[in-house]
Amino acid sequence: MRNFRIKKLDWYLVGILVLSAFLYGWGIWDAGSANSFYTAAITSMTKSWSNFWYGAFDPAGFITVDKPPVALWFMAISAKIFGVHGWSVVLQSVLAGIASVYLMYRLLTPKFGPWAGRVAALVMTLTPTVVANSRTNNMDAILVFFLLLAVFLLQKAVTKQKLWLVLVSFGLIGVAFNIKMLQAFMILPAMFVYYWFAIKVPWKKKLGWFGLGLISLAVFTLAYPTAVDSVNKNSRPYIGSSQTNSLLELAFGYNGTQRLLGQSTGTGGTFAGMGNKKSSKSTGGTKNQQMQQPGGQTGNTNTNTTQGNTTQAGGQAPTGQAPTGQAPTGKNGNAPTMPTGQKGQAPTGKGMTGQKPTGKMGGKNGKMGGGGVGSAFAIGTAGPFRLFGVDLGSQIGWYLPFAILGMIAGWLGFRKKGSKWYHVSAEQEDVLLWAGWFVPVYGFFSVASFFHPYYTIMLAPAIAALAAIGVAAVHKMLKVDVETEDETVDKTQPFVGRILISLTVLATLLLQAYYVSSYYPVITVILIIAAIALSALWLFPKLVANKIKAILTTVAVLAMGGFWALTPTISHTSAAIPAAGPSLLSKGGTDMGGSVNKKLLAYTEKNQGSAKYLFATTDSNSASGYIIKSGKAVMALGGYNGTDPTMTFKQFKNLVKSGQLKYFVMSDRSKSSDGQIKKILAWVKANGKTVTYDSSQSTSSTSTKQTTQTGRGMGTRTMGAGGMGGNTSSTLYDLSSIY
Repeated sequence: MRNFRIKKLDWYLVGILVLSAFLYGWGIWDAGSANSFYTAAITSMTKSWSNFWYGAFDPAGFITVDKPPVALWFMAISAKIFGVHGWSVVLQSVLAGIASVYLMYRLLTPKFGPWAGRVAALVMTLTPTVVANSRTNNMDAILVFFLLLAVFLLQKAVTKQKLWLVLVSFGLIGVAFNIKMLQAFMILPAMFVYYWFAIKVPWKKKLGWFGLGLISLAVFTLAYPTAVDSVNKNSRPYIGSSQTNSLLELAFGYNGTQRLLGQSTGTGGTFAGMGNKKSSKSTGGTKNQQMQQPGGQTGNTNTNTTQGNTTQAGGQAPTGQAPTGQAPTGKNGNAPTMPTGQKGQAPTGKGMTGQKPTGKMGGKNGKMGGGGVGSAFAIGTAGPFRLFGVDLGSQIGWYLPFAILGMIAGWLGFRKKGSKWYHVSAEQEDVLLWAGWFVPVYGFFSVASFFHPYYTIMLAPAIAALAAIGVAAVHKMLKVDVETEDETVDKTQPFVGRILISLTVLATLLLQAYYVSSYYPVITVILIIAAIALSALWLFPKLVANKIKAILTTVAVLAMGGFWALTPTISHTSAAIPAAGPSLLSKGGTDMGGSVNKKLLAYTEKNQGSAKYLFATTDSNSASGYIIKSGKAVMALGGYNGTDPTMTFKQFKNLVKSGQLKYFVMSDRSKSSDGQIKKILAWVKANGKTVTYDSSQSTSSTSTKQTTQTGRGMGTRTMGAGGMGGNTSSTLYDLSSIY
């Protein structure tokens, strides 16, 4: 094994890091509310230590977000220092993304050389979903950083044979669990296999260290959830998206088995159809181009938002277009999304101008043409080739064939001829590590029923590493001197290497041509020609020098994947459902969630009095914009999906009776599968008074039995995007006169 030394300053690496900083960070000053659900929580977490500790969604600490708060802690600290802005809550993901690129270099260079490290770093940088995730305040970019740091320290533990590094490495997986729960455990098989094969200590010590590592994993995994669950439920916020007010139940239920088998709790709420077993297919291109939003909420493109009365939490008014489920915020806070087309198609455009040629969105089997930008649950049809399809592949699949090359060529190319079957070389140990990461995660996304496309960032490190290993292995195989008399050298390696790289280049470029075809037909043809030509060149070694072929192949393979990765940066997109693709370059669109009716906000702030809550509503997305804009407590009665059993009917009435809650905002989508919340909604409708809240007129209350007028300043109003969004009419109820 050659042990490559890392130079003090690798200028190629510096260039890649600068590129990653540009892709991940450029334009985040236009992030608006980013993911307003988490931005609202960050706003609340800056208000008190209790809110900070629990990850409370609202300033009153009524309910938490649907994940543990470790990643949000970093964002809340930034917001406390710099204030709550789009860029300040997104900055941590940007930094985590850049750090992950650097770790890829450090992980590959020691055994495979600096060029392998550079390839891994560059592939990671130019993976579209990595760019999209690193530009928002979702938790995935930070999760990936912690996982890579854990693997990096395990690699150091193997090299230096230090117990404390084993403990810290497995402990970091426990920390990562408290970022996004069981998703962090997806790489444990890789770590277990790598540790067992790679660390060279006596087997008793190896087993003992492994046991201590598992203890460290358990301690750091369970310390926070058990601490939270042990607190009296009346003395802390309700655990959002759980059914029993328990973090451990949340981990193994909503964020655990339901991700694999399909959502079975919290359905039938504000976001109907969220995560059920049929959600493996996207909503399809219906007559009104109905698109599923985060949480499964749908919105029609023929909205009739009242302009001037609604604003984004970031201060910008929505355009009046319906959310597409992408939910980004773009320049000036407005996200570029795909314009309305016919039957789910976008307008045609020529060349790479940012306009999308006719491409299907939704459609049969959830296939969403070119770019996968659209439905929050556009994950294609379950099966072994799901990740090669357009929905997921356009986000993560650009370099998938090279990952397969890495597993095959890496194993063959770094195996010594004549070695025993059970002998594993140092390089092969790393092949096992990254294959152990890749295979289980690939398998999960191939069969799982309940996830968003951007979760596939979990595959990005393994794909980048295996691609680099594959390139290094082929390079080694092609350098074998077939004339040598050394019997330990496998003289068939050059031929095998040429076959492997030829097939990989052909498969990669044809796959990319498939992703591009819905947008740019001319480029599709170019990619097909390049695939055939480069594949042929690799088969015949004497036609063109290997260096020239390598340069041509690198440009061809990275060009369109790099362009896809560039689209969130060009459009200044920071999305609630992060995705990349040319449709981001279209103008228009609004942020899912975070919209604010300025007149309603002004009225409730003026008349809140001593009430604890500004008002209550059914779900978090309806409340988030008001929390961000006002910094005041808005009760999301049913949590994210509007279905969490947070309180009983009796408790709600006591809240109203005690004067802690004066107003309730209800839309025509306000519903719940929870029996107690159903009673609450029916009671509010039957006993509350609808309120007009136009500040330019005298306010008044009218019985709900009267016909509610619509129009400027009236209680029933079409809101912007979000939980009260789309074509939804929302009504403000005054509950103070009931008792």
